[in-house]
Amino acid sequence: MTIDGDDAGARLDRLTDLATPFAVRTAVTLRVPDRIASGVTGLAELAEACDVDPAALGRLLRYLTHRGVFVEPSPEVFALTGVGELLRDRAGGGRGADLDLGGLGARMDLAWAGLPHAIRTGGPGYGAVHGRDFWADLDAHPEHRAYFDALMLSQQRFTAPQVAALYPWAEVTRVVDVGGGAGGLLREVLAAHPHLRGTLVDRDEPVATAARTFAAHGLTDRTETVVGDFFAPLPAGGDVYVVSRALTDWSDTHATTILRRCAEAAGDAGRVLVIEVLPTVPHVPHLSAYDLRMLVLVGGRERSVAEHAALAATAGLAPRRTFAGTDGLTLMEFAPAR
Repeated sequence: MTIDGDDAGARLDRLTDLATPFAVRTAVTLRVPDRIASGVTGLAELAEACDVDPAALGRLLRYLTHRGVFVEPSPEVFALTGVGELLRDRAGGGRGADLDLGGLGARMDLAWAGLPHAIRTGGPGYGAVHGRDFWADLDAHPEHRAYFDALMLSQQRFTAPQVAALYPWAEVTRVVDVGGGAGGLLREVLAAHPHLRGTLVDRDEPVATAARTFAAHGLTDRTETVVGDFFAPLPAGGDVYVVSRALTDWSDTHATTILRRCAEAAGDAGRVLVIEVLPTVPHVPHLSAYDLRMLVLVGGRERSVAEHAALAATAGLAPRRTFAGTDGLTLMEFAPAR
C-alpha cells in the first residue's frame, strides 16, 4: 500500500527519525553555523575552532548537507543555506538558542521522553525526566530562567502591541498584570496609554527583570512590582486583572484557581482579561505539537473560547466581551457573575 506516493515504512521512518534532530542540535551546540558565518569554512579549521574530531565533524556536516542545512561548494569547505542561517539566531526565542543542547530549549525537548508518564497520569512528564517540575527547574537554574524570561519577552513583541490597541483602556485607571513575567506587556500598554497605572505580580526573578524594564523605559513612577503567586491572594483594587498567555501552562484545576484569585481581587466592580493565542490553522489542536507539548512540559492544554468560559464560570466569572487580534490572539473579558 502507498500513501501519497510513498510506502508506509518510509513514512514511519521519517516520523520516528531522531538522527536529524540531534544532528542539527549538535551543530548548533558546537556553534558551527556561527563559525561558518564568521569565515571559518574549511573542515580542518572548523574542527579546530570547535575542538572536535575532524573526521567525525565531516560526517556530521555532510549528513546535514544532504538535508539542506549546509552546502559543500568545494571539497571540505562548507557554507550555510537559508536553514543554516536561522541556526545563528541566539536571541530570546531564536532558533539557535532554542536548539542548543546546553540550554532550556533542549531540556524541554528531552522532556518528550516523559510523554508516556503524562498520558498515563494526565499530568506533566517534565519532572519524570529531569527530577523536578518545569517551574522548579527554572528556579534551580538562573540561566534557564533568564532564557525563559527572554522567550516570554519575544512573545510579547507579537502580543503586547495588539493588546494595547484592541482593549478599551480609556475605561481603565489601574491594570494588574498577573504573572506578568519580565514586564513586556505592561510596558507596552502603559506606554500607549499615559493615563494608566500598572501593577505587575510574579515570582521574585521575573519581578526584578520587570523593574529594570520599567526603569529603562521611564515608567517607574507609574508602576508597582509585587513578588507574589497567582495561586495566592492578589493585590486588590485594580480595575482590570490581566492573565496573558498563562492559563495554557496549567491544568483545568490550576487555571480555575488562577481565575478565582483574580476574581477575588477584582471584586464586584473589576474585570478579568484573559489573553491567549487560540488554535488556528495550521495550529489547531492536533495539527501541531503544541497541545501535547503543553501537556508534557507543564500539564497544560490549549482551550477554546467556550472552554475558557467554562473555567471562568467555575471561578465565579461570566463572559462580558471578546476582542479578536491576528493569528488567533484573543482577549476574553470576564466580570463577576450575578
